[in-house]
Amino acid sequence: MKHRLVEACAAVFLVATVGVAQAQSYPSKTIRMICPFSPGGNVDITSRTVAPPLANTLGQQVIVENRPGATGQIAAQLVMEAPADGYMIMMVSSSVMTNAPAVYPKLAYDILQDFAPIGRVSEVPLVFVVHPTLPATTTKELIALGKKRPRELLIASGGLGSTSHLVTELFAIEAGIKLTVVPYKGSGPAVRDLLGGHVVGRIDQVSSSLGHIREGRLRAIAVTTAKRADALPDVPTLAESGLPGFDASTVTGLLAKSGTPADVLAVLEKALMSVLGQSDVQQRFTSLGAKARPSTSTEFAKFIREDLAKWKRVVKEVGIKPK
Repeated sequence: MKHRLVEACAAVFLVATVGVAQAQSYPSKTIRMICPFSPGGNVDITSRTVAPPLANTLGQQVIVENRPGATGQIAAQLVMEAPADGYMIMMVSSSVMTNAPAVYPKLAYDILQDFAPIGRVSEVPLVFVVHPTLPATTTKELIALGKKRPRELLIASGGLGSTSHLVTELFAIEAGIKLTVVPYKGSGPAVRDLLGGHVVGRIDQVSSSLGHIREGRLRAIAVTTAKRADALPDVPTLAESGLPGFDASTVTGLLAKSGTPADVLAVLEKALMSVLGQSDVQQRFTSLGAKARPSTSTEFAKFIREDLAKWKRVVKEVGIKPK
């Protein structure tokens, strides 16, 4: 009996020792950073902004792999099927973290159960832009027009359950108006139709609309974040414009597979915080119309829970149902 007890204790000690040794030697090989979107978009650019300095900090290569499709499910499944050892991580945005999970109850992944937060990376402000022919130059005028013409104002979105869709619905709820949200297959077609005057407005990332605003092809009504956007300092926030407390943006962050050792997650968290504190990285985000927003893994987990709950309330109130 004593012999068996000794063997059992030795086995437990061996497993614990191997776990500690693994964490202490991490990373010892290339890390794969999975991006759920195609090259050239916000999340891809964010991934490629962070990966090189993260590699320098960790002392191992960090390779970005694009795995787009199915509302982030293809990338998510790839990470879920990999070992929980920190050698495959995923860069995600609000659409994958909280928007799609709020709209689609039967996704292939559970954002709260299947992933371990590493930390927030960046925030991209959103701006409500309208076609210059629309007779509204302020939020109050836009709301007044919406009340006068219920459901007549056509507002483009990047698709059902996209960030632009849900933030538009939240705006309509807070403003007490009825808008008609027109879903497109991505932001490109939505912007083209807005520039052509086929729809009258859109909530878009500042980085995507900035050129059109500066050239006078679109009019900026307000930004959706709590603070004004650095790239549009003269454009007020919705909170300043009569919708107190309004705060929405596109957030990016890093996730690992659930079950990844705590010590490994701590190494990744520390490295990410260090990278986002570097002035050249911060300047790179600023040039893209974004802002580095580092956070601890605990803070990031809290953000995901609260943001998911917020968008679930919006989906329920509006009655959004996936087709």
